[in-house]
Amino acid sequence: MSPRPPAVEHGHTATTGDVVEQLEVDPHRGLPDAEVAARLARFGPNRRERPRRVTFRGVLREESTEPMILLLLAVAVLYGVWGELADAVAIVVVIAAVVLVEVFTEYRAKSAIASLSRLSAPTAPALRGGKVRDVPTEGLVPGDVLVLRAGERLAADARLVESAGLRVDESVLTGESAPVDKDAGRVLAADAPLGQRSNLVFAGTTVVAGRARAVVLVTGTSTELGRITGLVVEARPPRTALQQAMRDLARWLAWLALAFSVLVPLLGVLGGQPWREMILTGLTLAFATIPEELPIIISMVLGLGAYRLSHRRVLIKRLRAAEALGTITVIATDKTGTVTENRMSVSHLATDRAEPFTGDPAPAQRRLLALAAACTDATVVHQDDTARVLGEPTDVALLETAHRHGLLPGQPGGSAGDLVAEHPFDSDRKMMSAVRLGRDGELLLIAKGAPESVLGRCTHRLVGGSEAALDGSGRGALREQVDGMAAQGVRVIALATRVLPDRDLGREEAESGLTLVGFAGLADPARPGAAEAVRDLRRAGIRVVMVTGDHPDTAGAIAADIGLDGTGSPLSGPQLDELDDDALAEAVAGSSVFARTTPEHKLRLVRALHARGEIVAVTGDGVNDTPALAQADVGIAMGASGTDVAREVADMVLADDDFATTTRAVREGRQLFDNLRKGVRYYLACKVALIATAASGVALGLPVPFTPIQIVVLEMFMDIAGSATFAAEPAESDAMRRPPRDPRRPFLDRSLVTAIFTCGATLFAAVTAIYLGAIWTGLPIATAQTLAFTGWMVGYLALAWVMRSERTPLVRLGLRSNGFLPPWTAVTAAALGLITVLPAARDALDLTALTAGQWLVAVLVPVLAVTWNDLAKFRTGR
Repeated sequence: MSPRPPAVEHGHTATTGDVVEQLEVDPHRGLPDAEVAARLARFGPNRRERPRRVTFRGVLREESTEPMILLLLAVAVLYGVWGELADAVAIVVVIAAVVLVEVFTEYRAKSAIASLSRLSAPTAPALRGGKVRDVPTEGLVPGDVLVLRAGERLAADARLVESAGLRVDESVLTGESAPVDKDAGRVLAADAPLGQRSNLVFAGTTVVAGRARAVVLVTGTSTELGRITGLVVEARPPRTALQQAMRDLARWLAWLALAFSVLVPLLGVLGGQPWREMILTGLTLAFATIPEELPIIISMVLGLGAYRLSHRRVLIKRLRAAEALGTITVIATDKTGTVTENRMSVSHLATDRAEPFTGDPAPAQRRLLALAAACTDATVVHQDDTARVLGEPTDVALLETAHRHGLLPGQPGGSAGDLVAEHPFDSDRKMMSAVRLGRDGELLLIAKGAPESVLGRCTHRLVGGSEAALDGSGRGALREQVDGMAAQGVRVIALATRVLPDRDLGREEAESGLTLVGFAGLADPARPGAAEAVRDLRRAGIRVVMVTGDHPDTAGAIAADIGLDGTGSPLSGPQLDELDDDALAEAVAGSSVFARTTPEHKLRLVRALHARGEIVAVTGDGVNDTPALAQADVGIAMGASGTDVAREVADMVLADDDFATTTRAVREGRQLFDNLRKGVRYYLACKVALIATAASGVALGLPVPFTPIQIVVLEMFMDIAGSATFAAEPAESDAMRRPPRDPRRPFLDRSLVTAIFTCGATLFAAVTAIYLGAIWTGLPIATAQTLAFTGWMVGYLALAWVMRSERTPLVRLGLRSNGFLPPWTAVTAAALGLITVLPAARDALDLTALTAGQWLVAVLVPVLAVTWNDLAKFRTGR
């Protein structure tokens, strides 16, 4: 356990002044970098769990004790006892090569999967050296000043030093589902229960509303959550559905392989073959035919595919998301920042006068901008010597525009002074308000939010600098004005004010009787690639729906720009409230735009789509999106603008918040599944061919076509091709032109089983024909076995080439589209040449020299035999 800093054991009993003094930190500047480094060395990284490290040595240890490897060692021992020492040494050398190959393959896959958690490592905004920076949570130390916003997940226990409307979900610690109100100004008794320590915030809890600053008291295992969980080794990630299915399949096939491994030697002994050689053959055949590589192939394809996605700005947090990407039928996307550029700019400032907004705003427009800047949740964050404004895009645009014109609070043009109180935005009332000191010392409430919400609380409007009462016709004219702006694709925000008689008024009372100042219109155009992405997804059989809190006309304008279907009848939140679940399930089939929605609406829409049998992906960025993200088959969080809670709940994260990235993720998801099918199909086809080849020789009263050591070598080459070739295969040309995969369809369906047995039969027929032909022409057994061995090495490579695609012929794929197979073919050819030409290697593997004619037969027969698999694709392929 890390040491505890002074004066933090009862941080809730001390004033903020005492805490910052004893932690030796300036709450307005934070810690300097040198002090951070010193404290990090003293207290250690801020983590409650020791990350599970993937090391080559650890994987080597695991693989070396696998039952199949121990089985091979038993074969080597028996070779030493029953045969010659040279044979035993050769077996051991080959075993070492097999182990190293499997270790490298497994290590590569596990490292790729482990790296995904590092790529999505969380950060926290902390004040350091007078600037707010995004700091990796592991780098937080006691004394750091945290900047808390709605959606932040606390990474350490901290004492609040200032707060405004802060509410925190502490259910992870206390089990209480209702958020807890927090107040920095309170000093509590030492025996205050954990759930009542309202001046503290704790690691693992979530900020639901408001904002605050807090000084870190303890980190790592010294936090309340750390004491509960203790220092534990990170659990292994759970197996995905496919991984579990493949493990179950591998177990079933293992029993089948064992049965043949017993049957083949038994038939051999009954047929008069030497019993010792048959026992060795049976043990080796068990090793070669038991499909222990199946789980590795899946880990390899899924892990490397997910790692590839990370380089395309998609972070896969859970491997099940990589599986599910190929099954998605509907994507429910947010608008702002996902479909649009998330670079809102102020395009309209509508006051009582119809003045256009230009680079030099009129006096009434300056007042409107100044009020907007005085009521915001946006924060300036410094990272790598650059400053950027973090917050909801609307707030960012208003704040940046006001800053350019010197209209921020405290600046000469600002219309309000110090912040007195704040009522944060929430999705129910669709507005926020701030109380500031006015120029004459009065308490000025500034309200900002959706026009219908703010207008509903207004009794007056500002006309020519004076207040005028709002009547029915006036409200109607204002609503028409808002609709006209929204129809242009502009997001409309209403601003209103009120002078408060008393600072102790409750929120509802304070936010009533307002005077409308005007409307701010913000334009956020569709991203350049959004329309193309929607078109690609529709071509792939995936429907896109937009779910947004914006005005229906604004949402409709953007939807029309990007080509959503069903945009003629957008549904608003109030309309959804009037529909029961059955009616809603019908409604989602006809409309693809849902506006003015709440988190409850978004969750209902996901459930309605599920009721129609759809596989749903949902994009989201805020705390309010988390129910829908959790309900979706694939939850997709925004990495640049999203909250910690959204990223935690989601299955994958878009690092660039770009909707077009979703299309790339779907393509990669389909490619992953296709490659997995190809890898398993090829791997099992080779196993079928090996069993059938061994069994046929014995059934005919002949020696097995391969000696035990030859089987071990074949297994090594075959495993490498099976686990690596198809992980490197690019997507097929029709990947985004066919409908989504049905998740209810079994992985090992009829077409896959047929391909396994037909391709396996092709390789079996070619090798067996070579072997039997050699024997029937009077060649020695050793020569026949050498021909069978050579034919198999050539045939398994040829089969890999033609099984790269299910529908596209090889000539259309190209020979260099797979980066692994051409060099592996060259390596195999070189190895085969050395094995059969060098006397020492040839003798170690029980091989003989071949004539030019025999080489021609061993190469041409398997190549020609598997060609029909590729020729058949010209009839049905693309």
